[in-house]
Amino acid sequence: MSDNYYRPENVHRVILKISGEFLAGEAGFGIDHAVVDRISDEIIEIKRMGFAVGIVLGGGNFFRGISGTEKGISRITGDNVGMLATIQNSLIISDYIQKKNYQAEIYSAIQLPKFTKFYAPERAERSLEEGKICLFCSGTGNPYFTTDTAAVLRAVELKADLILKGTKVDGVYSSDPKINSDATFYEKISYDEVISQNLRVMDLTAFSLAKENNISIKIFNLTVPGNIKKALLKKNIGSFIS
Repeated sequence: MSDNYYRPENVHRVILKISGEFLAGEAGFGIDHAVVDRISDEIIEIKRMGFAVGIVLGGGNFFRGISGTEKGISRITGDNVGMLATIQNSLIISDYIQKKNYQAEIYSAIQLPKFTKFYAPERAERSLEEGKICLFCSGTGNPYFTTDTAAVLRAVELKADLILKGTKVDGVYSSDPKINSDATFYEKISYDEVISQNLRVMDLTAFSLAKENNISIKIFNLTVPGNIKKALLKKNIGSFIS
């Protein structure tokens, strides 16, 4: 990649992936309202800058499908419960955004008409064009697929220019920086390098879909206040994958 590998002026539509665990804050379960308040402010900030914003939420702060299998729940049932958890998170974040006088629309991959609109790309496209912040929940609507895969799928369907994945570390490393203090940080890296080094950026299905459709990904530290905007505008914040 050249020194011009990341050009924010070419980014107009963004899919932001936020894990459910992050919304729980230090408590590790449920909702940390101070965290949600800050994140909703940051989402509104990039919206005010002119970016079209879609958000894909995990549900691990309430329930992780795969963890349920350890307790004897079937994987399909566990994943279905996990999808419902993502709806809870979407309702809460949407409420915060709307109370700050910005329009938000929730789209679910499973039909739950009392609370959300049923997702279809053309419907979400209209909402984004109308200037609404869109929240995409229920993953792909199918068990065995992660919300990372859902984020990439929505980015492909809605022709997003970039996926921003918020994590608890600064970006992509050669190994876990919490375990290995000598881990190498990658400011930029290719899909093929990620695959060859077996770096756990996303699950393989999600990452393969992004590679196949040439969707760029920026991995950044969401725990740092103001980092959503910085990750969008500065190439030295986070790791850029293309």
